[in-house]
Amino acid sequence: MKIRLRDMMDNSVLAGAGNGKSAFAALLAATGPEPAEPLPLFIDFSDVDIATASFLREPVFGFKNYMRTIDSLHYPVVANANASVLDELAIIAEARRDAVAVCDLEEGENAHNARIIGDLDAKQALTLQLVIEMNGADAAGLMQKYGAAEKTTSTTAWNNRLAALANRGLVREFARGRAKYYRPIFEEMRKWALNY
Repeated sequence: MKIRLRDMMDNSVLAGAGNGKSAFAALLAATGPEPAEPLPLFIDFSDVDIATASFLREPVFGFKNYMRTIDSLHYPVVANANASVLDELAIIAEARRDAVAVCDLEEGENAHNARIIGDLDAKQALTLQLVIEMNGADAAGLMQKYGAAEKTTSTTAWNNRLAALANRGLVREFARGRAKYYRPIFEEMRKWALNY
């Protein structure tokens, strides 16, 4: 699913905390029903020339965190943002010690140039890279394959890392009975993992 901010806000310059709160509410209203499985929700910045940090806090980080809090199957991703907007996102991510997935979208919602903007500690970055390279993983599988190299003796550490990535909206969480399985936000993340 893709939601164009430019259409919602009717302006190519998006500034101010008040407008950011309005955008948050508009995104929430436009999101619609939950999908059948976890999917990316693209917040499309096409034709947005400027978006200030004060604006971006709510419709990007606030919205992403809200969707994770309610266990939504929508995973917000920033799409088609220009360099100026990406710089502002990086400033907020660093200040909040948070991260967000970003990409460019082609027709048909095919993502390319996917990457993460923000703060990941070394363990989270490694875990995200492994999930992407494996195109999906669970804690038991990561423990079995990488436990010795990471000097972990139980699945708890892997569970914690995976849950933290899902809470930040950087991997999608699937239920398999009582167990949880995690996949990249989208396939294009493989290129990010190879270059990280």
